[in-house]
Parts: sequence; structure tokens; C-alpha cells
Amino acid sequence: MNILVIGGTRFFGVHMVNELIEMGHQVTIGTRGLTPDSFGNRVSRIKLDHTNPDSMKNALKGFHFDVVIDKVAYCSNDIKYAMESISCDKFIYMSSTAIYELDHKDVREDEFDGLSGELVWCNRPDYSYSEVKRQAEYALWQKYGDRQWIAVRYPYVVGEDDYTKRLYFYVENAIKGNPMYIDNVDSQMSFIKSDEAGKYMAYLVDKDFTGPINGCSYGTISIREILEYVEKKTGKQAVIADTGEVAPYNGTKSHSVNVDKAAGLGYEFSNIKEWMYELIDRYIEIVW
Repeated sequence: MNILVIGGTRFFGVHMVNELIEMGHQVTIGTRGLTPDSFGNRVSRIKLDHTNPDSMKNALKGFHFDVVIDKVAYCSNDIKYAMESISCDKFIYMSSTAIYELDHKDVREDEFDGLSGELVWCNRPDYSYSEVKRQAEYALWQKYGDRQWIAVRYPYVVGEDDYTKRLYFYVENAIKGNPMYIDNVDSQMSFIKSDEAGKYMAYLVDKDFTGPINGCSYGTISIREILEYVEKKTGKQAVIADTGEVAPYNGTKSHSVNVDKAAGLGYEFSNIKEWMYELIDRYIEIVW
């Protein structure tokens, strides 16, 4: 298949592109050309600015792709610029479980109704992360419902290559004894590992599916479990204090994400306990 990946040069996008190449697809990456990539001559490249409609139209004029995977779109305007510039048979958008309330177990795709909310054409800085991602899906549902699209909804993505270093924050500060302000130490939360996040999006390119679909490791874990593991491995004591640095996952309530739709398509996610502690071990090695 002839596939355009918008983004794909860092974090789980790299895993995704490598998987697409291994699957035998012809891959083109569309980026601003600012971040070097390691794909060499295995991919073609198009230079574009997703936030600029003229750049998108000029860069993509005359091309047709079997599948487009958009890892860069955040907001409704990003979706509009993509949909009005790209000729493709299938459009895969990286959405987020942040569009849900995420305050209970077994969160399913139909808990967000993309047809019921008010669509506002907005840019990334206009609202919170969760709201701009909702607006992006409103655009798909309400303006481009006649197109074949998939919205892949991920929770927190983590891995050794996680440039956000959100999970790393807890490990580093626990070992160094730096005070942390954590308001949800016992919340059970969902995660997915970066390599699996990339492989899952690649898996979907040839599947007969349209609409929203969750992606998530089975099981959940709390910050307390993570910190207790770090303490046991290192002998250090995590310091939790109201005056400490605000932790990145604050505000996230206990929840779990249902992935029955993915299982129905034949994809089986790993269990979080199979890889989370190995990742924490790697973080401990880096810090300690």
C-alpha cells in the first residue's frame, strides 16, 4: 500500500514507520523537515506545515495515497487542513482517551458522541488538550462523516524514547529525594508502551474498519505502585509534599480502557505488568 505518514520522526511514530516498512508498504513521511530521521532511503519525504492550509495544499497537490496516518493533528482546523488537502482512501487520526471523562472502569468508544457536541473551528492554543482533541473528532464526525476514517484513542504513551519524560519524572525525583506534589497517588491509570502504540497504528492500515477505536495495554497501575517499586529497588524514599513540584499525571482519576474492538480485529495488547517494571528498571539505571 502507498501510505503517507504525517509526522512519524520521533517517539512511537518511529516504531510505526519501521513497522509499516517491515510490512512491505511504500511509505512517505510528511514533516516540516526540522527533525532528522533514521529511515534513510526506505521512505520518501514531503515537506509540509500541518498548521498552514496553503502549505498542506501545495505540498500534497497531485498525490493520492491508499492510507494517510496523521500523527500531528490536534484540533479541528488541523483536521480540516488535512481533509481538504489530501486525496486518500483511508485516513487514520491519532486521537486520545483524554476526550473521555476517564473516571470509571472499562471506558468504551461509544462514551464519546462525536455527533452531539458543538463543533468549533479552532487552533491548538485555543483550548485545553482534551478539548482540542474533542474538536478534532467533532470535525471528523460532523464534517467528514462520508470519508473512511479511523480515530485511534490512546491513553498515556510511555517508553524509553518518551520525550515528555512524564513517567520518568516520578522515578527521577523519587531516587533524588526531590519533593513531589501528587494529588492522585492511588488512582489506577491506563498506559500503552510506545513500540506497541506504533505497531497498533500500522496494524490498522489494511483492516476493514471505520470509526473510533481504543488502544491500550491490559490492566492498570497506580503512582503508589510505581513509587513503591522504585523504593524497593533503590532503597530510596519518595518524598510527597504539598510544596513539591507538581507531578505530570496529576488530576487523572482511576479508570481503565476497554479494547474489545481491537480484539475483534485480531489485535491482542500486552498486559501493563509485563513491561512497566522493566521500563522503570531502565529509568532507574539512567538516574541512579
